[in-house]
Amino acid sequence: MDARTERWEELGWERLGDGVGRRRLPGWDATTGLVVGRDAVLLYDTGATLAQGAELRAQVAELTGGRRVTHIALSHPHFDHVLGTAVFAGAEVFGAVGMDTLLPREREELRTDAVRHGVDERAAAEAAEVLVAPRHTVSGEWTLDLGGRQVLLANVGPGHSGHDLVLLVPGEREIVFCGDLVEESGEPQAGPDAIPARWPDALDRLLALGGEDAVYVPGHGAVVDATFVRRQREELARRFSVA
Repeated sequence: MDARTERWEELGWERLGDGVGRRRLPGWDATTGLVVGRDAVLLYDTGATLAQGAELRAQVAELTGGRRVTHIALSHPHFDHVLGTAVFAGAEVFGAVGMDTLLPREREELRTDAVRHGVDERAAAEAAEVLVAPRHTVSGEWTLDLGGRQVLLANVGPGHSGHDLVLLVPGEREIVFCGDLVEESGEPQAGPDAIPARWPDALDRLLALGGEDAVYVPGHGAVVDATFVRRQREELARRFSVA
């Protein structure tokens, strides 16, 4: 194990490639992803509270020699993935088209959902009060140049929600951050905003994007491969009686 990987692991991060890693956050096992370029630093999802976001901000600074997060991509509009965003002052925030209006409109629902799932009431209220909606919305695909490294944001949903955004990091082996379109640590959750009839198609698009040899990073759980994603796609199709 090299020194960089060892330091990432000391901070609770799983290093997936050069300048690419993820952390499974405590509480709800939600994944946050990190991609470091020469000129910019991208974070994929920001945690369930301002405190989680602040911890991520401090860890990113430590892992990158004091650099700040310049770009944030939000996988979907659920509390455990978006409520930490406000601590990243000045970051450019991206989300699937429609999230820019949905998050402000459903601020109270997010707060209530967070409390229902165990977030402290005061912490949930504080995060909801300063909730940050995406400034940049992705309807198809959007390539970001982080400096010496390009990444792709793709709106492959709807499925788990009406606004599912994935992140592809090209490399010797593609890395795909899936959000909750894919879950490994439990059965995929279909809440009131899920669109089950479209979910299998979203996973077909995800697989086409990453390919057979990619590393797929679920929104919850351990890293998986294309075979796992395909199997989950078939299970969802059976569960919701979709072709």
